[in-house]
Amino acid sequence: MPLLPYPFARSFLFSLDPELAHELTLGSIARLQNTPARCAWSQATFDDPLTLAGLRFPNRVGLAAGLDKNGRCIEGLGAMGFGFIEVGTVTPRAQPGNPKPRMFRLPQAEALINRLGFNNEGLAAFIGHVARATGFRQRGGILGLNIGKNAATPIEKAVDDYLACLDGVYPHADYVAVNISSPNTKYLRTLQSDTSLDALLATLQSRRLALAGTHARNVPLFVKIAPDLDEAQVFSIARTLQRNGIDGVIATNTTLARDAVKGLPHAEEAGGLSGRPVFAASNRVIGQLRAALGTRYPIIGVGGVMSAADAKAKIAAGADLVQIYTGLIYRGPALVTEAARALKGLRRS
Repeated sequence: MPLLPYPFARSFLFSLDPELAHELTLGSIARLQNTPARCAWSQATFDDPLTLAGLRFPNRVGLAAGLDKNGRCIEGLGAMGFGFIEVGTVTPRAQPGNPKPRMFRLPQAEALINRLGFNNEGLAAFIGHVARATGFRQRGGILGLNIGKNAATPIEKAVDDYLACLDGVYPHADYVAVNISSPNTKYLRTLQSDTSLDALLATLQSRRLALAGTHARNVPLFVKIAPDLDEAQVFSIARTLQRNGIDGVIATNTTLARDAVKGLPHAEEAGGLSGRPVFAASNRVIGQLRAALGTRYPIIGVGGVMSAADAKAKIAAGADLVQIYTGLIYRGPALVTEAARALKGLRRS
């Protein structure tokens, strides 16, 4: 973060266009992350180890995908005390994303709306950034790499993009997250339907098994789903995940619902809504997944974690780990340690 106490930095950043502020912050982190200036935002990693999907997480608070799409800031973000970091979403080819403006703050609701559309530098650049970021993992941090499809790829060819990304990121990932739930790539969420999801996951699992043999290491696969699902859809997805041997699920992405922000400036902008308004919907899906998947299946809970109490509520809903994104923007790095401390020793019922 900029070299100011976070409340002052936030006041400055919130005076700027949201995407400009985002780029300025990431640019600062990228430039300073391997210099002594990193101490301005560094925090000790709170120790609360948990083994999940064969991985030892130093603590249960992670960064959600979407903040660092290109994997340029892993070392700097890791210094904030996260036990795990997920970067991406990456697509095989570079793409600019959707037209600007495409990011909007709703501060009265502690929320963001974005329709960025998987803007990223492409797989080759992403792998280069990730391969150079060795310190976080050497210190025990877990790195998740989030993969998606190019907007120009027809939905019936989506599996080709996911396979290309899986091949590329596999040697560099502790786990791979399959993003089928962004609302900002046309038709992407149709991949959550029964037949489409079954076919996609069967193909990815087959390739993952081949890659495990080639690289002599098993990298877990997680699937990230939407909050805008009814109970029957959640149950169906849960069965499909288990049937295909997928290692875990991330719940949830942003929402298209606007009931919680109705009447606020920017509330009707197209895109995914994140932050506090998605908290309840995310927890509902987490609870339904836990009921469908049983007690041992790994669930990462994300959506609306703005406080330590929110992190605890995610665990109570059924999650094993939590991720934050919008909360980091509103609260700053202190939220990471606060949430990790609150979760120490806490186990879901």
